[in-house]
This record gives sequence, structure tokens and C-alpha cells, in this order.
Amino acid sequence: MSTTPVDLNDPATDPLRVAGLAAATIAERTGVPRHDVALVLGSGWRGAADLLGETVGEVDSSDVPGFHRAAVEGHAGTLRSVAVGDTGPRALVFGTRAHLYEGRGVRSVVHAVRTAKAAGCSTIVLTNGCGGLNPEWAAGTPVLISDHINLTAQSPIEGPNFVDLTGLYSPRLRELARDVDPSLGEGVYVQFRGPHYETPAEVRMARILGGDLVGMSTALEAIAARQAGLEVLGISLVTNLAAGISDQPLSHEEVIEAGEAAAERCATLLASIVRRLG
Repeated sequence: MSTTPVDLNDPATDPLRVAGLAAATIAERTGVPRHDVALVLGSGWRGAADLLGETVGEVDSSDVPGFHRAAVEGHAGTLRSVAVGDTGPRALVFGTRAHLYEGRGVRSVVHAVRTAKAAGCSTIVLTNGCGGLNPEWAAGTPVLISDHINLTAQSPIEGPNFVDLTGLYSPRLRELARDVDPSLGEGVYVQFRGPHYETPAEVRMARILGGDLVGMSTALEAIAARQAGLEVLGISLVTNLAAGISDQPLSHEEVIEAGEAAAERCATLLASIVRRLG
């Protein structure tokens, strides 16, 4: 049974109130009153939920206030409550995310982040599939996000709330991730609006600005997470070399294939990291 649709773009709507309603619905449907860590699973990361631990509750995203069905192939349209080991944290796993290019507004894009905070989480792990600017990062390479450049011309923060983004992607959590896998590189993620892929000229611009990874998500979510007081870990999966870095045309099918090929490594990595968050 679906809930009554919520228009997060309505100026009269309080997005934090809707996040509270969503958290309450998740608690009721899963039987889990509180969660510790949230994960947003992007392209290529879907299998991680199965390795985290026992799924004790699962809810269709469209049955939770403010959420919608997955709009992108490679994303799962469910929310899961997962018990990570016997003594590990309780994880709230979002199998899909709202993208800015879907046209539902910035509030929808960051609704999962605000719901995670309302559900009790203190940490959020944001994952994505992206284009790589470093030719040494072959398709299937996970990369830690050290910082981002937001080229969407949007912000999830409303009003005169001046939020410091220094150290947004937690150095402590990046170090923890490297303890799990010392081979992990890190780089600056550049978010474009999408849904079209970046042009070679835009990729060159991103590189000049200091970017290492390009994609269509994550930065706005990370900003909202900082505002909410969540500690953020960002991990990208390089699914292809960005436009102009190689001579191959880009396609979403390539993204899906690279994600599937790297699924086991990504899932194992993410599960190992989350187990250490307890």
C-alpha cells in the first residue's frame, strides 16, 4: 500500500518533518526503532547489502513518505534494515537515490540523508558509479572521495545557514577505509547535473579545476549530511574513463557492466568498512 504522495517542492512543506515521518515509517515497517549508519548504494554497489549482514526488514521505497521508485537501471527500489554482525552497527541501506536530473528538486535529492539523520544515524556512506579522469584507474576501481566540486548551481541548504564544508569527507573514515584496503586511491569528485554525460571539454575543465572523478550525484547529499551533523564517507566506483580520456563512446550499459564486474570487490570492501564502524 502506497503512502499519500508528498510534494517536497511545496514551500509550505517542512522537509525535516517529512524526514521524520519517513524515519517513523521505516521503524514501523522494519521493527527497528533506530539505526546507526546509513548507506546510499549507487551504480555498482547494490550487492553490498547482501554481504553486510542479516536483513531484518525491507520496505519498498515508494511506501515511505517523500521517496519514489528507482528511476535508474542498476538501482534497487528498496530500503533495508541490516544487522551488521552480532555486535556491529545497525545499517539503514538505501538501494536507490533521487538524482537532480529527475526534476523532483533538491529536497528530494537529499531526502534520504535527512531521513537517515531522523532515523538515528551518525554516519553515512555515499557511493556512486562515476567517470574517471585518471587513466590508471581502470573500470571497476573503487576510489575514496577526498573532496568535491559542485557544478550543479544548486545547494540543499536553504536560508542564511552558512555551513562549513572543510573536511566534509571524513579523514578518519578515509583512514579506516585504507586500513581495510591500503590500495585505495582518493580524489576530488565533480558533480554535474546530468543526465547527459560530460563533453570532453567539460572533462578538461573538471581536470583543470582539480577534479579526478565526474558524476551526477553525491555532492549535494554530502552537503546536506554535513548540515545534519552526519560524518561522511564517500566512495566512487570508476565505471568508465570520462569523455575524452579514452576514444570510446560512453553508455549507461557500460556503467552497468562495469558495476556488475566489480560487484564482489565493492561489496566486500564496503561490508568490511561498515563492520568497523560499530
